[in-house]
Amino acid sequence: MRVIPEIEAYREDLTALRRDIHAHPELAYQEERTSRLVAERLERWGLTVHRGLAATGVVGTLARGDGPMVGLRADMDALAMDEANTFAHRSRHEGRMHACGHDGHTAMLLGAARYLAEHPEFTGTIQFIFQPAEEAAGGAKVMMEHGLFELFPVDAVFGMHNWPGIPVGHFAMRSGPMMASLDCFDIEIEGRGTHGALPHHGVDPVMVSAQVISALQSIVSRGVDPLQPAVVSVTKVHGGDAHNIIPEQIELGGGIRCFDPGIRDFLKTRVREVVEGICSSLGARGRVEFISGYPAVINRPEEIELASRVAAEIVGGENVEADAEPIMGSEDFAYMLEEKPGCYIFIGNGSGEGACMVHNPSYDFNDTILTLGATYWVRLAQTFLRQPSA
Repeated sequence: MRVIPEIEAYREDLTALRRDIHAHPELAYQEERTSRLVAERLERWGLTVHRGLAATGVVGTLARGDGPMVGLRADMDALAMDEANTFAHRSRHEGRMHACGHDGHTAMLLGAARYLAEHPEFTGTIQFIFQPAEEAAGGAKVMMEHGLFELFPVDAVFGMHNWPGIPVGHFAMRSGPMMASLDCFDIEIEGRGTHGALPHHGVDPVMVSAQVISALQSIVSRGVDPLQPAVVSVTKVHGGDAHNIIPEQIELGGGIRCFDPGIRDFLKTRVREVVEGICSSLGARGRVEFISGYPAVINRPEEIELASRVAAEIVGGENVEADAEPIMGSEDFAYMLEEKPGCYIFIGNGSGEGACMVHNPSYDFNDTILTLGATYWVRLAQTFLRQPSA
């Protein structure tokens, strides 16, 4: 691997920084400590810093003359879950954990900002975007609604995520759909409560919900082309609090994922029709509310070609999968790609024993890739500013 030597010299500092962020996780729009840490570092290195976009977002601007403008984005928020790890830098806050590697993403982008500030041999502008609230809270969209690209214009924007299962020293990417859209839903099924021994005196929402769940699982298998990936998952069921009472209400929740916008619209329509139709036929009332949604992550061919070429120069072409399989996970970076050219890629977080998937209580970001990720960001920015048409 051709890691930039000066960045390799940052390794100890980047590792300490990453572990400090890991030990102090903050949830969506509450990233006050992380935001302050990021801003202080960027200011120390001479960048122009703007704080407060989408509450806790930070943008650091590094400009050297007139030229192309590129955006590099990292996310900062943690997940609402307990950590199972016992190492020294485990979360110090119960119910909060960096289980997705955003601590590492932040540290890598800071490493790149430091190097580029110390070696400003480029012409143009680099916007370092540190985004809050990626985890199902739509921080990217909120930053844009608050004027991200009007205040900090870019010709293209790039994102990167670690991925367990991909070996260290490898990158994965693809042109076109990379990650699925996500639409979260809540379902309320209202029946009529009664004694458990007298079900005929009421309308049983438990029984109705069972039929609704079963029918929702058939939407994809019987309504979507088998060659088109799509998922409808019910992930929450709440209702009832006694063994001898049929409750008044059952609450369900879940999500819809796919890559095609037309299929996305179809699935949302069918979920409503299934819930309302089954409930009505059984004497209950069904209500569906879609509470959040991310579009699919769609990479442009031009930016993927650039990213794959840069990655190959660092780790070798044999270690860059440029036509990787898309995944059904979702990412709010998709909003940025709807407005600006760009792409989103994966950097290997390691494979084999101990490399558990993200959103797992035993997950930890692999510190060995910090300098590799920072090197990728630097080489990507330098290459783009030399040839933005790529």
